[in-house]
Amino acid sequence: MEGVQHVLQHDIQHDAHQAIQALSKLTLEGDESLDRPRLVPKSRRDVGKAPKAPLAIVQREQQRFERRRVTDSYRPVYKASEDMAEVDARSGGNRGYNNRKRRYREDDDFDRRPQRRRYEEPLASKIRKQLLSIAESPLKDPVEEAKDIAKALTDNYDDDELRNSFYELVILLTLEQPLKIPFTAAVVLYANDDKPEVAKEVVTRVAAKAQSFLEAGVWRELKLLLRFLACMNGLFEGDGVFSTLEVLFDRAVDLQTASSEDAIGLELVKVVLLTLPYLLATPGNGLEQKAVELLEKTEIIVTAPHILYDLVDPYPANGTDEKKPMACKSALLLLQNQLQKESSTEWELACIPRLYKRVEPAVDTVAEDGTSSTAPPAAAAAAKHAYPDFAVPSTINPGPKPLFPEVYFSLYADQDVKTVPPTTEIAASLVRDALVDTINILDFNRNATAKFLIDIDCYWAPNTFVKRATQFDKLRDVPADKPTWKPEDIAVDAVFSQIFQLPTPEHRLVYYHSIITESCKIAPAAIAPSLGRAIRFLFRSVDVMDLELAYRFMDWFAHHLSNFEFRWKWTEWLEDLNRSNLHPKKAFIVGALDKEIRLSFAKRIRDTIPEQYHPLIPEGKDKDVPDFKYADDRTPYSSEGKEILALLKKRAPESDVQQVINAIHEKAAALGVVDVLIPSTDAYVTAICYIGSKSLSHVLSCIERNKERLLAIGPASRGAQKQIITSVLEYWKDQPGIAVNIVDKLLNYAVITPMIVIEWAIVDHLDSGRMLAESYIYEMVSTTVFKVTNRIRQIIAARNQHGLPAEQVQMLDNTLTKERESMRELFAVIDDTLTGVATGANDAMIESFDGEEKEQEMLQSWGRRWLAVFRRKLAVEEAVVGEAA
Repeated sequence: MEGVQHVLQHDIQHDAHQAIQALSKLTLEGDESLDRPRLVPKSRRDVGKAPKAPLAIVQREQQRFERRRVTDSYRPVYKASEDMAEVDARSGGNRGYNNRKRRYREDDDFDRRPQRRRYEEPLASKIRKQLLSIAESPLKDPVEEAKDIAKALTDNYDDDELRNSFYELVILLTLEQPLKIPFTAAVVLYANDDKPEVAKEVVTRVAAKAQSFLEAGVWRELKLLLRFLACMNGLFEGDGVFSTLEVLFDRAVDLQTASSEDAIGLELVKVVLLTLPYLLATPGNGLEQKAVELLEKTEIIVTAPHILYDLVDPYPANGTDEKKPMACKSALLLLQNQLQKESSTEWELACIPRLYKRVEPAVDTVAEDGTSSTAPPAAAAAAKHAYPDFAVPSTINPGPKPLFPEVYFSLYADQDVKTVPPTTEIAASLVRDALVDTINILDFNRNATAKFLIDIDCYWAPNTFVKRATQFDKLRDVPADKPTWKPEDIAVDAVFSQIFQLPTPEHRLVYYHSIITESCKIAPAAIAPSLGRAIRFLFRSVDVMDLELAYRFMDWFAHHLSNFEFRWKWTEWLEDLNRSNLHPKKAFIVGALDKEIRLSFAKRIRDTIPEQYHPLIPEGKDKDVPDFKYADDRTPYSSEGKEILALLKKRAPESDVQQVINAIHEKAAALGVVDVLIPSTDAYVTAICYIGSKSLSHVLSCIERNKERLLAIGPASRGAQKQIITSVLEYWKDQPGIAVNIVDKLLNYAVITPMIVIEWAIVDHLDSGRMLAESYIYEMVSTTVFKVTNRIRQIIAARNQHGLPAEQVQMLDNTLTKERESMRELFAVIDDTLTGVATGANDAMIESFDGEEKEQEMLQSWGRRWLAVFRRKLAVEEAVVGEAA
């Protein structure tokens, strides 16, 4: 027996030693059949070293084997945390995957594993989440959500953190998520039934915030807070919010009486009219007749013509009799007419959700005969609160942003199939206003904005819209008493109303582009068909659209296609390829393809379009690096051009470059060239373009290194300064978008002046007006004008800072006067040139035009469209800056 045990013990030691050697070569990613975690592979610096303390490991393995041989139910019990740490270290710290230990866990007398701490979410955080997500789910009843939140709040009203968090969140939710204002107000109304202190504190805080916005002239935020108070108007004694609306209207009358061109009065009337429907949707306020009387007063201001309305019309007349795709009326006038229509239907206001209804608990009663019954009690009136006093200043602060009249732009309104509310319905203005505010407020999170747009049917009264993603063809089969408004059409319409906002949208256009892109990603089946109809509508009217909006459409179209593999049904526009290059639709196609190439490369774009479009993308666009023209010996000054290129590449001293330039001057003088700086500038700038052709950063670096010589060209020769632009455009003639970008950077470096750019684009290279049809020419001119006008606004912002010394104010005033005169001279050159084209009185058109009469009409049309854009820009700047600036 002892001999058997000795042999067994020897075998155990031998097997254990082999097991340890095998285990030292395995990793955790090895064989998963091992009943304990595998060893981590050794680091490189430990390769070749002997394993440490192998004898101890062997002894431990031997002891385990003997204990398991004695009883299969063995599992070690550890007495202290140090022992647990030792086990963790021995097993790789991964106890959860030790299958052998789990196998015998059920036989333990008790489990000593540490329990995970239970985490209970604080009540304030829980209610905050509920309030933030109210009305977002179509599967939940928002009324019940409001009741539950109000009950949780009132039941735990003694919690200071809960109260303060709720009060702050109500204001933030009102200002950041306008679609939820009626739902947030409902929570406060239900809380007022049990705890009037809640509503009182909310009203106090909202009133203080609204007063600060009123004094600062922040009109959108004031409008939203007044809307919130209007949804709770039943809480107030007397007329409540209506008294504030009357005071605001009186101030608007004063402003309009002082100046018919005033835009602040129109903004005040807008706040009044957009608050009125929510006020009248509150039951039992008895303000219907007063509202009718107020509308009679506002009609006088609303119907008065404003001097800037024609400048912000998306479809200007341009001296033609063409029918507009849509009569874009004043948004304020439409709102006035819609409210008057609602007054004739007893203020139905069907789209606004009604969420508050006071319900009292049932009371058990006992009759004389001893029978009991349950009946509802007489409804007790909800606690009333005093309406806060707003101090409307006699002198209204115009606010930080310039104000302009608004027109109602829509892609789908007033068509045969009503996929959006008609312009005669109040829902058209209310839904548009809430969506536009949501879009412009949440510019910091395009994903959240897109989600709100997709879910707009959750935030309005039931049965206001059709089911999401309903096909357009099926809307014709919808019964007459059922809605046909598509929520995705309304969302797309709202975004495009901002892209096509004149004179300028609130945010950069790329933000609105990104909202459409994110919406397509969230709900492609719903949004994509709506976008397709929008693109077709805009393309049909691109020839009568305001020119600036036509180019905004082009930019969005190219950008949007780049996010979706450049897919579009180009076959629909094949017949437009046969038109003249001067036709706006043909020009749009050419410009869109050029912008697509900027966002990708020529070969890929060529593969996405039908073969009929291929001539619009010549082979020259396939070259990433255009040819260096001085490499051809037949080019004048070719040897000098190649020498300048070599010197710039090796960053030779300026004196060496000057010697080559002097040689060009001598040759040019011998050939009778009047301005010898022109050929030398051409060679120098072309070499810079060739060196920097790899990327924009390369060309910027090259310009930076040679900035001193470039800056010296302008004062020495006006013609040489224009030659800088010519050289850049000639080198990048197949990809003019890159050339425009480089010209823009040269403007930033002050190598060229804005006046030089304007003269080069629309005076020297006008070509009888044909260049006005080129998209890159418009881009170059508009970018240059923006730089000039933006500089003036920056000077004004700097001058209006508080606490500036008198010397600095005087210096800024002098600079402003000088810059304003330069701006007016720039616009005068643009106006003079474009007027000649628009009237056909341009000298070049009279002397050398040999085209057809139809072509002459198209050229004049381009002149009129350009002229309308830049006259509007000048009018806007004069309105913002003014003579008193």
